Amino acid sequence: MRIYDIIKRKRDGFSLSKEEIEYFINGYTDGKIPDYQIASLLMAIFLNKMNDKETLYLTRAMVESGEKVDLSSIKGIKIDKHSTGGVGDSITLVLGPMIAACEVPFVKMSGRGLGHSGGTLDKLESINNFKVDISKEDFIQNTNKINISICSQTTNITPADKKLYALRDVTATVDNISLISSSIMSKKLAVNSNGIILDVKVGSGAFMKDLKEAKNLARTMVNIGKNYGRDTIAIVTNMDQPLGKAIGNNLEVKEAIETLKGKGPKDLLELALILGSKSLVLAKEVQTEKEGRKVLEEAINSGKAYNKFIELVKYQYGDIKEIENPDLFPRAKYIIEVNSKKEGFIKKINAEEIGKCALKLGAGRETLETEIDLSAGIILNKKVDDYINLDETLAYIHTNDKIKGEEVKEQILDIYIIGKKNIKDQKLILDEIY
Repeated sequence: MRIYDIIKRKRDGFSLSKEEIEYFINGYTDGKIPDYQIASLLMAIFLNKMNDKETLYLTRAMVESGEKVDLSSIKGIKIDKHSTGGVGDSITLVLGPMIAACEVPFVKMSGRGLGHSGGTLDKLESINNFKVDISKEDFIQNTNKINISICSQTTNITPADKKLYALRDVTATVDNISLISSSIMSKKLAVNSNGIILDVKVGSGAFMKDLKEAKNLARTMVNIGKNYGRDTIAIVTNMDQPLGKAIGNNLEVKEAIETLKGKGPKDLLELALILGSKSLVLAKEVQTEKEGRKVLEEAINSGKAYNKFIELVKYQYGDIKEIENPDLFPRAKYIIEVNSKKEGFIKKINAEEIGKCALKLGAGRETLETEIDLSAGIILNKKVDDYINLDETLAYIHTNDKIKGEEVKEQILDIYIIGKKNIKDQKLILDEIY
């Protein structure tokens, strides 16, 4: 078998066999096939696409390229979750403790955020002393003790994906459903959970901008999960405006704490209840989503979900004083109010542009080496369909750089579109795929 022949076959529109896919994945991971040939193959895949079988073979080969995390020693039906990313997407910090408070193990290995704001790990690390780099043994022991553990991925999980993604990023071959879905699902499937819930974001602030393509991605990932023997559900959710009101690392942690107490933004809590109720059904903890929602609401109202977050922080060496008193979190030097120059209803907030503003303030990273300002970010005071008076506050900018803060203030005034009330209410859930 030769890589030249595999490239030629895909260039000419033929499907690749399981053996051909394993050959190029193993050869590239081992360093036997050079970048330039894999770059050529990636472009052929990008242009001619892959069918469902090829996508499954690719995912399987990437899973087999590295270490697999055996979680069989964790009691119960284990639930994992993945979001394709958005602006103000702190859902894991709310959902995980809620599920764990209902006696269902929540296990998640995350990567670093790249873009608008930090990822789940960056947000957790904004808690003083919180450790995301814990051993596999601690990950398993903690989950058995408190039903939740969230940590960084081990370096040996899906090395093929790490190499492929780095190459896709510089060869304009990222936006391909098979390559995206196999990248996401290989990392999920290398961790041996029982059920996977996927939050596929679509809209201005999401990786996926087109609803049809987002549904296609969701369907492809669900098929991969099921073909791998994992119970998998995907929910397609709206990211045309930020989720919740906070964008920025410790700002989102504080918002998650309020939400776990039942006092957070309605959309963040609602999405957590929807994803959580489906998770409890997957875990066979309840028979119906309606029953699951009731159990989750009780976990919030009783304080169990909030207490579970405290346990997570404690077991991963974080400072629970910050959770009990969020005023102890480091604050940005400047808090700048953005006051409206118009009155009327908020018609639109471009989530991507708000995300770029947060990135400019230092809340996100442009490269993996960028150092994040964990106290920087934006708090939205008004969201779509809210009414705003003249000179009323639209948002608060948290920054340690006053000049950048003033620049972002002018940008936010342009991002908010104010006028007559929208005819239709914005939907949070756009599709569900089983």
